[in-house]
Amino acid sequence: MTDTKPETIRYTADVVALTPDGQVLLIERDWPPYEGAWALPGGHVDPGETSRAAAARELAEETGVHVLADDLVQIGVWDAPDRDPRGRYVTVAYTAVVPAGTPVTAGDDARTARWWPLANLPDRLAFDHADILTKAHTQAL
Repeated sequence: MTDTKPETIRYTADVVALTPDGQVLLIERDWPPYEGAWALPGGHVDPGETSRAAAARELAEETGVHVLADDLVQIGVWDAPDRDPRGRYVTVAYTAVVPAGTPVTAGDDARTARWWPLANLPDRLAFDHADILTKAHTQAL
């Protein structure tokens, strides 16, 4: 008989906010893991909340950019067991298109928030966010 122990799985949502001129919004993480690395805005889904609503909320909290949850488009689910060094995290990723030049303000858990050209992303991206960005960019073409 195999000894099975329940695994704690945390549920999160991430947003790939894009502009029509090819910019993507990233935050610089202000806490471990990946402190100082760039990441997509996102975070935990609260009890009673959908991942889509959590994505819109986290985008606003971390960057000051407000979008309607209904305007987010799901691009996929990332659930590799080792995607986060803190344990098992499953994220649902969404895209949002916002006007070029939309102002951003770092808030909540972000050290900095800024627009990056998709063709010139920072070298250090947290977690598997490079994979999420690749999928979002591929779907946008």
